[in-house]
Amino acid sequence: MDNHDHFKPLSFDSEAEEMLKPLSFETNNNTREDFVPIARTISNDIKNKDSNFVFFFGTAESGKSVILSSMLYYLRSHAGVLRPKLGTPNSKEANVLLSDFFENIRQGVLPNRTTRDQVTRLDLVFEPNNKSKRVVPVDLTFLETSGENHNEIRRGGSYHSSIESFLNANIPLTFIIVTSYEAAHRDDSLINEFLDELERKGKNLKSVNAILIVSKWDKSGRMDVESPEELDGFVSERLPMTAQRIDTYGLSKTYYTIGSVQNAVGQEKVSLLNLSTAEVLSKWLYRSIVGYDLDYEGTFWERLKFSFTS
Repeated sequence: MDNHDHFKPLSFDSEAEEMLKPLSFETNNNTREDFVPIARTISNDIKNKDSNFVFFFGTAESGKSVILSSMLYYLRSHAGVLRPKLGTPNSKEANVLLSDFFENIRQGVLPNRTTRDQVTRLDLVFEPNNKSKRVVPVDLTFLETSGENHNEIRRGGSYHSSIESFLNANIPLTFIIVTSYEAAHRDDSLINEFLDELERKGKNLKSVNAILIVSKWDKSGRMDVESPEELDGFVSERLPMTAQRIDTYGLSKTYYTIGSVQNAVGQEKVSLLNLSTAEVLSKWLYRSIVGYDLDYEGTFWERLKFSFTS
């Protein structure tokens, strides 16, 4: 894994601590829904299929929301323009959610846990700042749901209908499977049950687009791994069944950290933001969908043109 030392960690002022409240996905009947609409259908007919769907899998507090928010923050602050997709039913709600993501992450405030039985859906367009014609804009639809819902598939159980509708639909899906540094050994069996569930739904793991992420790597005492062998060893030791699936089907894996996290008055806050792993995951996702690197230097003629215009 390449290090990305060109990112300077962002620091946060303590005086701004109370300016923003932690992000919350909860709604009730007395307030306006500020976030993405809940999928309540049990049918397989999903509107706006023309996108690249990214589904997060992971138990409660595994770090899914943190990974999503920091990944989107990297794409918007370093790699190009990220905006809600026009014509989708959740454009306004997506814009609110994005604004809260970005404002909170700059203040070191982490997102709250996702509400059970809801699918947070973000329909976005990412337009890279790379000038090459090969590095094209891409539609991205991010899907995230509560870790409690993922526990429902243990021992042959089934998902809530709001999740089933996405997994059963004939749409391009990328799976981001999240476990944490401290809880990986407890997630091994559940991750395999999820992969079994995908197989039952006709998704061939040999051709599926998926990556395993070990989040909260800062809990190891380091912000990175000393070598790829260290990550391989961790996955083999803590997630032996998952490691076999990854090796057999050639799936990807990486580690993730958002930086230095401190626990103050029962609430975790980021004191030093590190976007290195957000960059790695964002570039993996883009290349896996488009087929070209986000920082692709262009064809010979494009490089020649850029040299005259830069």
